Amino acid sequence: MSTRPANSFAHTTFEALVKTDEQIAHLKDGAYSKAASTERFETTKAGLEAKGFKVTVAEDKDDAFEKLKGLIPAGASLNVAHSTSLEEIGFIDYLIGETPYDNIRTKILAEKDPIKQATMRRVLGTTVDYFLTSMCAITESGEMAHGDLSGSKVGGVSYGAKNVIVVVGSNKIVKDEVEAYKRTTEWCVPFTAAYSREIFKAPGTQLVNYQVIRQESPFTPGRIHVLFVKEALGA
Repeated sequence: MSTRPANSFAHTTFEALVKTDEQIAHLKDGAYSKAASTERFETTKAGLEAKGFKVTVAEDKDDAFEKLKGLIPAGASLNVAHSTSLEEIGFIDYLIGETPYDNIRTKILAEKDPIKQATMRRVLGTTVDYFLTSMCAITESGEMAHGDLSGSKVGGVSYGAKNVIVVVGSNKIVKDEVEAYKRTTEWCVPFTAAYSREIFKAPGTQLVNYQVIRQESPFTPGRIHVLFVKEALGA
């Protein structure tokens, strides 16, 4: 039986914000909010593995939470890029409490000086043993695409962290790289803008950094591990 915490960030999920933010109301009931078919899921899993990525399958949020805990050894340093997927499976609430990890995220958030905190995000946050995040899109042939404003997310994934765990729902599956960019810009960016309006009271956000990971690096085999969830998860 899972011990997954309840999501205390439920007011910032896609399901919640699409009801309260008029600027993304047009996304309600869109195709990208739905889980993929079993056939498409298996095709994409095979594509990821063919690109050299390790893949662990989770049936649902409870299963994803338990398996994610099992993928990170005790004592490992850990940081998390903002991810509604990680919030939805309860992992962010779990990290707020006592864990067996060296939780760099907590140390960064505890620093109230903005200049010092920015330095910690850059120096410590992207060079941890385990960097946890999600993706905007995964193609059927196994490419992964995501982006951010500051570079803290793409930096940790592309090179900084020793290991990367990508937690991603089957609703992120797209046909190819062209559709991956479309999903990112027409779905994820508007959602992130709504999140920024809700949390930071900012007018929106920008996609400054966009990254496509086409295969596992031959220099660091096994570095990127995809926890692939059969349910819809995140935005």
